[in-house]
Amino acid sequence: MHTAQRTSDLDRSRRLVLGEVLARNARREPHRAAVVFEDSSLTFAELDTRVNRLANALAERGVGRGDKVAVLMYNRLEVVESFFACQKLGACPVPVNFRLAASELAYILENSDSVAVLTDDELAPLALRSTSDLAAVRFVASTGRPVQGALSYEDLVAGGSPEDPGVDVDEDDLAFLMYTSGTTGRPKGAMLTHQNLVSNTINWILEMEARPGDAWLSGLPLFHIGGVNGLLPFIYLAGTCVITPSTSFDPQESLRLLEKHKPDMCYFVPTQWQQICELPGAATSETTNLRRALWGASQAPPSTLELLVETFPAVGIVNAFGQTEMSSNTCFLKADDAVRKMGSVGLPAVNVEVRIVDEDGQDVAPGEVGEIVYRGPTVMKGYYKADEATADAFRGGWFHSGDLVRQDDEGFIYVVDRVKDMIISGGENIYPAEVERAVERHPAVREVAVIGVPHPRWVETPVAVVVSDTEEHPDQSEVLDFLRSDLASYKKPRAVVYVDELPRNASGKILKRELRDSYWDLFAPSEATE
Repeated sequence: MHTAQRTSDLDRSRRLVLGEVLARNARREPHRAAVVFEDSSLTFAELDTRVNRLANALAERGVGRGDKVAVLMYNRLEVVESFFACQKLGACPVPVNFRLAASELAYILENSDSVAVLTDDELAPLALRSTSDLAAVRFVASTGRPVQGALSYEDLVAGGSPEDPGVDVDEDDLAFLMYTSGTTGRPKGAMLTHQNLVSNTINWILEMEARPGDAWLSGLPLFHIGGVNGLLPFIYLAGTCVITPSTSFDPQESLRLLEKHKPDMCYFVPTQWQQICELPGAATSETTNLRRALWGASQAPPSTLELLVETFPAVGIVNAFGQTEMSSNTCFLKADDAVRKMGSVGLPAVNVEVRIVDEDGQDVAPGEVGEIVYRGPTVMKGYYKADEATADAFRGGWFHSGDLVRQDDEGFIYVVDRVKDMIISGGENIYPAEVERAVERHPAVREVAVIGVPHPRWVETPVAVVVSDTEEHPDQSEVLDFLRSDLASYKKPRAVVYVDELPRNASGKILKRELRDSYWDLFAPSEATE
């Protein structure tokens, strides 16, 4: 008994988990602003107290170590509170994309075994509708105005004890369950541990040369791994995180926030940077503190990068590349190489080991195309309840990313294509198999292939190439309306094209590259519609 206790004490003294990161800075920098959203802010002491209150309130309602709690909210301070409250209990937050349709949300809630949903008043009807048939979900709690059928989030916080819940959380416990789709179109939950996130946070700080007390502003939603990754380094460094609204992007408002809060670092996806830099006052804006302007989530056209460099010539431009399963950053193209190596995603991050391999897992020569695979402490624990997918992803003892890349003679990595044909539209991942499955349910559709084509604002957008099962093709609007209840709006094809047959190889696989080659020019930016 005495030896076991000593071992437990030893383990506790050596670990660092996310809840303890927050508590440490609440002690060290209690009065420093931790998070800011619109006209509200919380110091580290205030944030830690509210997190403790929420954690204890959740515990009183049966939420414990290992339980999953879905967080379905627009960007707001309560998202951060919800994440840390779960983590202090040893429970696992499940950030959910608020753009999902009810059936998509219900699948994630059921697959993740979520026992509760923390939401806001605008999304509460969606949460309640999605949980109506899920017995495992014990309650829904909503911020804002009262919502029938949901508990009051603020009542939970007010009624909880301000003391730390005192739960023994291990570094290998899940810190986030982040859902990302695969080749089957069904979302898979990437299991990210506390060690994963702390390791990635330290990588990020080292690569970006972030400093204690720095301020951060991001245009990403907090359900996105990029949103989480922007938040954690500045919580770690006792800096300030400025959270932006996620319901719509306003470039003028974003520039105003940059001028008001004067962050040291900020992040927007390429389409957002394009709109900000096109504003008449962008080049002369009062952004004197800004040292790093990051972009990522999708590839940026050279014209966007050139405009970004021209608009903010004194700021270091950085491309942050990665994926959810890697917690997420794997490569950085830093400021010194941003122009010289334009088009590259940069060099591997600290503590991320990289190989580029062929189909047999053998290294390819520099300049040749292969799949990039990873090892290191940021690699996820696996996919939740998906042993076969996990085994496939980790074959040969490396995590297989699904990205086809090449590496130049200086070691810089360039993304050539995506093994899974993923479409990235405005920074959002769209998985063709998922869209195809929804389109195929239309009674007049025999076969469909979904491909990405150019878009003037979103860089890429999905198009459905359909073989009809009837002599008269259904109107495009009829097919798109049919998808309304099954797909989030950003996933829906922007056009439907009818063909007599889909091109296939000898084994019967649809040749999507051939389809993209056929339709790329047809949907060129000058002709694409919003």
